Amino acid sequence: MSQYRNVKISMCTAIIAAVISCCAHAQTKAGAVPYGANPAAGHYLHADDVNIYYETYGNGGTPLVLLHGGLYGYIEEFNELIGELSKHRRVIAIATRGHGRSEIGAEPFSYALLARDAFAVIRHETNGKVDVLGFSDGAVTSYELASGHPELIRRLVAIGGPRKFADWTPGAQKEFKDAKASDVERDSPDFVSARKKLMPQPERWLEFVDRVNTMESGPVYVTDAQIQSIQAPTLIVAGDHDPYNQITKIVELFQLLPKGELAIIPGCGHVVLACKGNFTITAAEDFLDRPEK
Repeated sequence: MSQYRNVKISMCTAIIAAVISCCAHAQTKAGAVPYGANPAAGHYLHADDVNIYYETYGNGGTPLVLLHGGLYGYIEEFNELIGELSKHRRVIAIATRGHGRSEIGAEPFSYALLARDAFAVIRHETNGKVDVLGFSDGAVTSYELASGHPELIRRLVAIGGPRKFADWTPGAQKEFKDAKASDVERDSPDFVSARKKLMPQPERWLEFVDRVNTMESGPVYVTDAQIQSIQAPTLIVAGDHDPYNQITKIVELFQLLPKGELAIIPGCGHVVLACKGNFTITAAEDFLDRPEK
């Protein structure tokens, strides 16, 4: 989802501030690594009609692919997680179309398209299986990836990813429908200015926002049949007050999975890595590092 929206627009700035603070803290601990704009780790891959930007860190173990959230999301949201997990495995952090340094292209955005881009990057980097961790829109993309390529994924962690627009709370649905593409720059001018400096075509900012909003309006992101087809062990993670994932819908999603596990992060909304980062990372790391039976 455009993950730093909340049920009330007035809360958006506070949530963004919390994430920026979290990321700044993580960068200090990690030696001020400029995640998302790191020339030492950055790569481009031409996929269909776009150049997709991604960064790689660490070595060893099963590669871990990171898929960030929508609109406000980018590689930098995984700062602390990359710093921790790249200590003992290779991490591949992909920038979704239009986000940061990845190009927008000409095709309408869809989760199937984003999954196709991710698959191209993964297969460029490795011929083997990977683990995948997706947040928000990245989690929905991971469902597409796992259902479409069962041979690709060893384990999957999906954080805050609903199946459809109707899974959002009524308040979040209304706020989304009432919003305009220009609201993001009005409410968060410094954020948008920083993003435009990364974008290959900053003049397409409003078009980019419209494309993300159209994709997120659904109505269906992934079908129940797709979820049921996922054979990889999958950990579903969500905050207990996530406006984009009503708790009953989270449980429904978990129950559809053949090999599912569920972690509800207490006292958190959508951005659990900013709310309780260590708690969330520990849960994900325990799941990903668990020996195969």
